[in-house]
Amino acid sequence: MKGTLGALCLIGALGLGPVQAQDFSGLARLDVAQSGAVDQFRSTELTLYLSQPVPYRVFTLDAPRRLVLDFREVDFRQAKPDAFTASDWIGGARFGVLRPGWSRMVLDLSAPVAVDLAGMRVDASTGTATITVALRRASEAEFAAAAGAPDDPDWALLSPPEPVSPAPRPDGPLVVMIDPGHGGIDPGAGYDDVHEADVMLALARELASALGRVEGVRPVLTRNDDRFVPLQERLTLARQAGAGLFISLHADALEGQQATGASVYTLTDAAEEDASLRMVERHESGDLLAGVDLSGQGDEVATVLQDLVRVETAAAGERFATGLVQAMRDTGAQLNSRPRREAELAVLNAADFPSVLLEVGFLSNAQDRARLTSPTGRAPIVAAVTLAVARWAIEEEALAPLLRQ
Repeated sequence: MKGTLGALCLIGALGLGPVQAQDFSGLARLDVAQSGAVDQFRSTELTLYLSQPVPYRVFTLDAPRRLVLDFREVDFRQAKPDAFTASDWIGGARFGVLRPGWSRMVLDLSAPVAVDLAGMRVDASTGTATITVALRRASEAEFAAAAGAPDDPDWALLSPPEPVSPAPRPDGPLVVMIDPGHGGIDPGAGYDDVHEADVMLALARELASALGRVEGVRPVLTRNDDRFVPLQERLTLARQAGAGLFISLHADALEGQQATGASVYTLTDAAEEDASLRMVERHESGDLLAGVDLSGQGDEVATVLQDLVRVETAAAGERFATGLVQAMRDTGAQLNSRPRREAELAVLNAADFPSVLLEVGFLSNAQDRARLTSPTGRAPIVAAVTLAVARWAIEEEALAPLLRQ
């Protein structure tokens, strides 16, 4: 029956229950050292070791013969085709992003095969997952009858047959500038003896430690102790570090204790119109755009150049902000009733890199304060930002060729 191969992974062939597209979410990283395809006696076994379980499906396509695995979602940036083409039945391997949030692996088949077994095992102690697909030799007729993507509405949008392999970053790792708000003579919001500057520094250090374990990402802090750093100097530090993303961390305190949960801010459209002019007025012209010397240029030229750059960086910041809200839902972080916001904030004024401000909660709220003042309570926030950065980096790499066009 056409498409039946694609259902095998959803049946739970290794003892799991049905795996639907909404069961898991997050970015799974491929363990390239252990993953690959190996020929067995009259069969080939494909094994993928993942950092966490994700929804997936398996099916075959004909003319030419291919084995396809779809995921939501896997980071294939370090995958090696040679690990999968050692099999006599697999002549080529391609993997990458199919569209934001979705990944695909395509294996070119040199012989007609059938999927004899497909399933996922999850290690309860580590949370890692192992996907195993066993192939056996099939007749031409059997292969042709089974080939085709399964009719599944949850995966219907994945019609393009080929993945897009993200190109490696030509300029090294993605530098994420983490900006713990306030500090020194400016303690920020406070409640009793809890001060925003101290809590945000602790959070920033934990986040830097987590991002430092993500391959291809280099975290940098605008401050690593209790010192005062002017707002505009924070942006200058980001430029000097070659930041590709700027995340400013803040908390709030309001009269009463009703407000709770995190919100993610980007610059308002109205603020964007005035931001370039304010930056020209407040900065030396040589510091306005990283890698672009505007010395000797008039304010009008500098403003136009910033506006052109901001078209792209603002959109990228919006994509990250939206992804961060979703990641916080995925990790169980406490969100405000209106988690996605816009405001005219000076720390978001930079034109040359995407910027967001994450307000992680309210120190005036007892529950928020308890969460934010302990590493355990901050852990879902750290996990959410780390997940959002990893997802965003892959999506931006996939979008880069389209943006250049």
